[in-house]
This record gives sequence, structure tokens and C-alpha cells, in this order.
Amino acid sequence: MSFAPSPSPLVPCPPGTDAPPTCEVPHFAPVRVRGGQQVRRLVRHRRRAVALGLAVTAAALVAAAPRGDDGARGHPTPRSVREHRAVQRVSAPVRIADSATVRLLRPGDRVDVIAAEESAPGGNARVVARGARVTKVPDPPAGATEGGALVVLSVPRSTAARLAGASATARLAVTLC
Repeated sequence: MSFAPSPSPLVPCPPGTDAPPTCEVPHFAPVRVRGGQQVRRLVRHRRRAVALGLAVTAAALVAAAPRGDDGARGHPTPRSVREHRAVQRVSAPVRIADSATVRLLRPGDRVDVIAAEESAPGGNARVVARGARVTKVPDPPAGATEGGALVVLSVPRSTAARLAGASATARLAVTLC
């Protein structure tokens, strides 16, 4: 059986017989790349190279980031977050007129705070805070028998201002929610 190329396209040839003959590769001088010393130095100091690469990448990302309405770079944020980052809930110490009622309270309880005007007979009561969370019930001082008891409530900032104003002009009471 002969492996010579077949003159007819219908008769298949064994693979590799139709390849051209081999030839010699000519000898050439080695290729020299400029800056090879710097590349070798960076490879030796890999940590510096990685840090440099990360710094360049970060700078490129910051430079390419879109600018917002206020000229700042980065992702846009809602206006409400940019304008007002104040704490939404605050701790408000409140003196309740009836100290026995305060002894019933525990941290985590929800209460409504009611202000009763002292000057009005029959009472003109109004709700100052709704659903305020009790955060702390301090122990009364050793010699205190009258004057009410202190309780610390977690309320929104605006409600804390109303509580402070009401405590100056009225007696405060709580109801459990």
C-alpha cells in the first residue's frame, strides 16, 4: 500500500502526507527590549508594583466617573441624604409627675406622653408624643420622694423639642401602648 498523494479527490489520502517539506530556520541575533531592568525591578518588588497598579486604576476610575449636579464625582445620592444627615431619633429625658407609674415601665415599652396644663382647672390635656420607646428608667436618687421620676425616651428630634417645651409648662404623664 502506497501513501503517495492520490490523484483523484474521491480517494482519501492518509493525514499529514499533503504537508510541505520541512526547512531550516535561519539563525538570528536575540531580541533586546529597552527598559528590561525596570521590568525586572518591578517583578522583584511585586508588592510595590501591585500597589502602584491599584493606585493608577483608582485614579483613572475617579477621573472617569460622572459628575453629579453639585459637581462631586461618584454615584449620585438622593438630595435628602446630601442635605440633611442629622440623627433622626434622639434620647430625651422626661420627668413624669407620677413616680409610681414610672416604676411600672421597662426598657423597650412603648408609651404615649400626655401634658396636662396646671393652670387650667379640669385639665386641658394633650398628647405630646405617641409611641415613644422607653430606653432607660434610671433609679431615683436616695432622698427623692416627690417631684416625679425620670424616664429616658427614644423619639424623633422634633418630638424631643415638644417634650422639652411641654415639661416646662405642664405636668407630664404616660400611658402604655
